[in-house]
Amino acid sequence: MNVKIVLLPGDGIGPEVVTEAVKVLNAICDMYGHKFEYTERPIGGVAIDIAGTALPDETLQACQSADAVLLGAVGGPKWSDPSAAVRPEQGLLGIREGLGLYANLRPVRVYDELADSSSLKTETISGVDLLVVRELTGGIYFGKRQEGSETAYDTMIYSNAEVQRIAHVAFKAAMKRRKKVASIDKANVLASSRLWRRVVEGVAVDYPEVTLEHMLVDSAAMKLIRYPAEFDVIVTANMFGDILTDEASMLSGSLGMLPSASLGDGKAGMYEPVHGSAPDIAGKALANPIGAIMSAAMLLRTSLGLDQEAKTVEWAVEDVLSRGYRTADIAKPEDRHVGTSEMGNLVVKAMQRRKDAK
Repeated sequence: MNVKIVLLPGDGIGPEVVTEAVKVLNAICDMYGHKFEYTERPIGGVAIDIAGTALPDETLQACQSADAVLLGAVGGPKWSDPSAAVRPEQGLLGIREGLGLYANLRPVRVYDELADSSSLKTETISGVDLLVVRELTGGIYFGKRQEGSETAYDTMIYSNAEVQRIAHVAFKAAMKRRKKVASIDKANVLASSRLWRRVVEGVAVDYPEVTLEHMLVDSAAMKLIRYPAEFDVIVTANMFGDILTDEASMLSGSLGMLPSASLGDGKAGMYEPVHGSAPDIAGKALANPIGAIMSAAMLLRTSLGLDQEAKTVEWAVEDVLSRGYRTADIAKPEDRHVGTSEMGNLVVKAMQRRKDAK
């Protein structure tokens, strides 16, 4: 299989974790006879420094012609002024809109080996395996806004079509899982949420095997901490999803563990770890590459249809963790501490062991 993948390493630890994800993808090519062609482009802060914009035209054009995009992270203290006309986050918003990526999928699974890394009790997070489906190109982040010296406003707006397409993504995902969808809104206060709820109920009719539950966002935030294992698929609006996915990610004990996929109507998508640029540890070999590596596994399965290859990566990550290897964010004194590159090497070696054992 010949595949074009655009790499967007970005800022902070982004280049370090993308390097390890590419190392794993190259190993997949060697093992299964594929050929992946990589093109690297700037985004975020580094793009601002190079081109004066967080998303240069050449970057967007390369991504639009690719089979998949692998992103590291954007942002850092150098570009942290929220009042600046050009900010790294504009690169993310721009590429999502430019590629039509309206669905963000964030799986959250707690590995048994890392259950004691979470701040919650082991019995609370035991069995957690959920998927958050976040609407990505609508809502308050894209609605009409105005900022003045005395007043400011942002508008949360959704259309039937926007809610329908994200709801279908969630229900289709649930059909392959435990067939439960929790739709999160604020329908007791917001008109846009009442529309959201009505449309989701309409979509649910097409999936009679799936159980639908409506939940207010504040109640959902509490339940994620108290009874996280009860969730299967969560679907929610852009801003609510932004907050809830960060909350859910901490169930695993570290942001560094978790991947994500941003998808549109076609097979192409953008894949990235959920963590930020972590400039305080950049260049120190402390970053956890597992989130990026698992994002590469999602890329293999979702955009390229390579399910067996994705399973090989996922098995290797679990194998390495079962052997006690940990990066700094998840390590305890008794663990086998490793750096960013070494963790990537260990995953590749585990992949090879799996192949040799067959």
